[in-house]
Amino acid sequence: MKPLKVNISLTLDEDVLTEVRRLAEEDDRSVSQYINLILRQHLRELEEKQQDGQ
Repeated sequence: MKPLKVNISLTLDEDVLTEVRRLAEEDDRSVSQYINLILRQHLRELEEKQQDGQ
């Protein structure tokens, strides 16, 4: 079973959105999918840093 998705509103700086759109296009993903991917990667990195610091 797929995890549930939640709709949110998000405000981004124009230059950030432009770059995310470009990268999402290169990766053949929607902007939403790409943002989800990079947020997951960032959260994983934070978790690894916390584990290394303990």
